[in-house]
Amino acid sequence: MLARRLVQLYLGLTLYGVSTALLLRAELGLEPWGVLNQGVSELTGLTVGTVSILIGALVLLLWIPLRQRPGLGTVSNVFAIGLTMDATLSLVPEADALTVRWPLLLAGLVLNGAASGLYIAAGFGAGPRDGLMTGLHSRTGRSIRSMRTAIEVVVVLTGFLLGGTVGVGTLLYALAIGPLVQFFLRLFTPATPLSPASPQSPASPEEAAAVATAPLCSVDPRGAILRP
Repeated sequence: MLARRLVQLYLGLTLYGVSTALLLRAELGLEPWGVLNQGVSELTGLTVGTVSILIGALVLLLWIPLRQRPGLGTVSNVFAIGLTMDATLSLVPEADALTVRWPLLLAGLVLNGAASGLYIAAGFGAGPRDGLMTGLHSRTGRSIRSMRTAIEVVVVLTGFLLGGTVGVGTLLYALAIGPLVQFFLRLFTPATPLSPASPQSPASPEEAAAVATAPLCSVDPRGAILRP
């Protein structure tokens, strides 16, 4: 059981990095944190994967005053996604034709949903951005939806002002990621719930929000995934 969950965790994180790289290559708009990562990358000259790691580490520091507890999935999320993202970008060339960019966008979107379902269902703890959202929810009493909206608006605007790409892909991601994560969570979550003693929560802000607002599952005050 543990071995299967570990494989599921790292496969999901790896595929998430690949999916984000495909969205970048599509150049039709990114998910909120991708916009910020790209914007900071444009400003600093660092690779997008490196920026993702650094921002993830900085967000993780905010867990301290929010009293969130990291798990194996938390630390793995910080490094695995960024490293995989850079590796994929080095292998996938830039595309000019829309006939190539649209398939890249759609493939990245579906793969992102599948990757999210994999590592969220593995149950090894929240990603750093999820912990920020659920931590603010716990500390302020505001709903997870409102915390998600506030965080992502700030993230998108900041990333856009720094040069990140906002476009049709950003809108499509916002509309489609919830249903996709619902579907893949149902597919990958074991029939027997994981132990309550092991913290479980989504591993990236976008997926956490999708999970929190989906009828398939919800998030309890500790950030754990619950299934009806």
